[in-house]
Amino acid sequence: MKRLLVLGALLAGLVSAAPIKIVAAENFYGDVAQQIGGANVAVTSILSNPNQDPHLFEASPSTARALSGADIVVYSGIDYDPWMDKLLSASKNPKRQILVVASLLGKKAGDNPHVWYDPATMPIYAKALHADLVRRDPGHKTQYDANLSRFLTSMKTVSSQVASIRARYAGTPVTATEPVFGYMSDALGFKMRNLPFQMSVMNDAEPSASQTAAINNDLKTGAVKLFFYNDQVTDPLTEKLKMLARQGGVPVVGVTETTPVKLHYVEWMLSQLKAIQTALAKK
Repeated sequence: MKRLLVLGALLAGLVSAAPIKIVAAENFYGDVAQQIGGANVAVTSILSNPNQDPHLFEASPSTARALSGADIVVYSGIDYDPWMDKLLSASKNPKRQILVVASLLGKKAGDNPHVWYDPATMPIYAKALHADLVRRDPGHKTQYDANLSRFLTSMKTVSSQVASIRARYAGTPVTATEPVFGYMSDALGFKMRNLPFQMSVMNDAEPSASQTAAINNDLKTGAVKLFFYNDQVTDPLTEKLKMLARQGGVPVVGVTETTPVKLHYVEWMLSQLKAIQTALAKK
């Protein structure tokens, strides 16, 4: 009998030690999930290639299998990753927790979908994920608490850098190929120009002649002080804009829609903020 009790206890321990499976549509959400969950989670990030155009992604059977076995699923929402809605609808699981980050922020369809560039986003997401992990696995609450505190502390370096740039460069006119960096640009206090052009590009629509003429003129004449260029979504039109920016003496700052290899989210944000500071210091 004692042997059976010991065996039962060991089996129970093995069951409780099974990691919580988290699937994130984008690797920056996956990175934060790993930081909060630590050794108690197994994280799979679907979009993780910084050289791939995320808009061209097509879900595979392996993606569907990962979602079907997930305990927690995280994705951006508001039409940034619509394939997630389809996959989740085809794989019902009442025990699965779904975190739609845009919904956590109160965003709605039509808003800029690149919400991870808002400095307020990741702390809100991290806290929501932490709450779900504690609910599922209260035995590791102390670890989750410590991990969350560590992450929120690291985010303060981003907030501090944002505040420093804003204090010095608020009101600086800037432009971009599309509104990927829009939320961070707003946080920095920049004056973003050519939004109609950017929205056309983002929505795969042909920019009007007047929209194209306006951004061309801004770049040629140096009416803007920075040009944000999406390194993952390129075509002849955006390449031409990059050329015009360089000819007009407008610094080009590359931005991406997934975290570069070997960088954590905070490091990624800080690297882009440093590039902005370096570019503006030369003007």
